[in-house]
Amino acid sequence: MTEADRLDRVRRLDRSRARAWVLQVHYRWESERKTGTLLAALADTVATRTISPRRLPYVERVLTLMNEHLSDIDEALGWALENWRLDRLTTIDRAVLRIGAVEMLFVETVPPKVAIQEAILLAEMYGGEESPRFVNGVLDALFKGGSMGLIKVTD
Repeated sequence: MTEADRLDRVRRLDRSRARAWVLQVHYRWESERKTGTLLAALADTVATRTISPRRLPYVERVLTLMNEHLSDIDEALGWALENWRLDRLTTIDRAVLRIGAVEMLFVETVPPKVAIQEAILLAEMYGGEESPRFVNGVLDALFKGGSMGLIKVTD
């Protein structure tokens, strides 16, 4: 394995673990009835937990994008949710979908299929039995809707 391959593998692992932190912060924020911003929930989390300095910038980036574009993200997910409403989902499934949507819609360095796969992994680790399949279906619909020009979210 070359040094470049090793560094790429470390970067991917750091992003995967950063996504788990984003999920925890989002859960905290929703559990506290969405008082304050997601970044305030991150500050509260960092006050009591240690997030690796290598992961923190990506956690901050995703939470900032989610905070700034939450209505756009929820609108896009609402379109992709067939016969479901976002507010009726479990907190975990809603958070996983939002993380995947943020990456698909606003993080150009993450290919949409990678965002979907990472969201499925989060759903497998933290969601219910049906969560991975559900997350895959919703984010796949979001991806197809975006690639067909049905969903237009700009930064």
